[in-house]
Amino acid sequence: MNLSIGIVGLPNVGKSTLFNALLKKTVAFAANYPFATIEPNVGVVEVPDDRLPVLAKIVNTQKIVPAVVEFYDIAGLVKGASTGEGLGNKFLSHIREVAAIAHVVRLFEDGDIIHVHDTVDALRDIQTIETELIFADLATLFKQKEPKGKFTKEEGIRWDAIVKFKGHLNAGNAARTLRLTEDEALQAKELHLLTMKPEIFVFNVSEEQLLEKEQLEEKIRNIMLSLRLKGSNPSEIATSSSTPRNDWLYFNAKLENDVLTFSEEEQTEYLAQYNLTETGLNRLIQVAYETLGLISFLTAGELEARAWTIPVNTLAPQAAGTIHTDFEKKFIKADIASYEYFVNLGGWNKLREQGKVQIVGRDHVMKDGDVVEFKIGA
Repeated sequence: MNLSIGIVGLPNVGKSTLFNALLKKTVAFAANYPFATIEPNVGVVEVPDDRLPVLAKIVNTQKIVPAVVEFYDIAGLVKGASTGEGLGNKFLSHIREVAAIAHVVRLFEDGDIIHVHDTVDALRDIQTIETELIFADLATLFKQKEPKGKFTKEEGIRWDAIVKFKGHLNAGNAARTLRLTEDEALQAKELHLLTMKPEIFVFNVSEEQLLEKEQLEEKIRNIMLSLRLKGSNPSEIATSSSTPRNDWLYFNAKLENDVLTFSEEEQTEYLAQYNLTETGLNRLIQVAYETLGLISFLTAGELEARAWTIPVNTLAPQAAGTIHTDFEKKFIKADIASYEYFVNLGGWNKLREQGKVQIVGRDHVMKDGDVVEFKIGA
């Protein structure tokens, strides 16, 4: 599976500049006026994984295939987008295609860059976008028809979920914060509600703000707390112990672009001046994996060293199915070693000689960093 993230926000908050930085090249048209992005730009970015070159050296292969993330740069939304203002519903529909939303929020002050509301107010801007997504979801819900006469159990459960959603969203709450039964949650998936998607807040800050790390983080925490207290936070209401608590990060989109021409060592030194240890790309991907509950397993052979993305708690046959759909149906068993064992002992031969290969069946739960050889039937 590929991870897909839609970059959304008001116009002129730095979405396209961020997109350019994420892709390590200028592919989006960044301009200082609303709606510079007319079609969603889509780019594929490799997931940084230091384990793959190590595996490649051990198995003597030149081919490394990392996991990837698809980023969608979606045009700026404005107040009234759900009813067609700005570029309207066309762009709301693009959000339905992604697994998660990266909501870019402007914190930097710059008189040379126009703000659609004239002033910088992160809390107001977040609520503007959230309100439009909620309105769009309500429009979807009100198009649903109540089942009449004889209807299936599933149709009844689906309608119960719709009724709950209507009340919840009308109160100004995102769909993902509603408690549903397992059956209702299953039926609700086909509604493709925008506010059901996990959301990561990406605060675009100035270089001066980066230098004042404690004050900056305190400011962001206060913004997030205000959202939660109002019950309008789209990512984290205390309704589930599994809800992630690290659903935000910050970086300077311009700085991210500036370091693109630097070597890796120069990047590290430059970012350290601003209290940053990694590029924004790495941090956004890490947060996205955690938010969506994703991990990577690894394969290593003479043909290639490769990372594969799967959800947490995936069983071995389903993991095999990410390589090829037939592999899940024809799965027999799998040989598995932890990345640490694989590296320390120098590959499959030494692992097998010392009895360190774990032979697992259909009930094995995959772990991050598992190095795997699947055994598939004819």
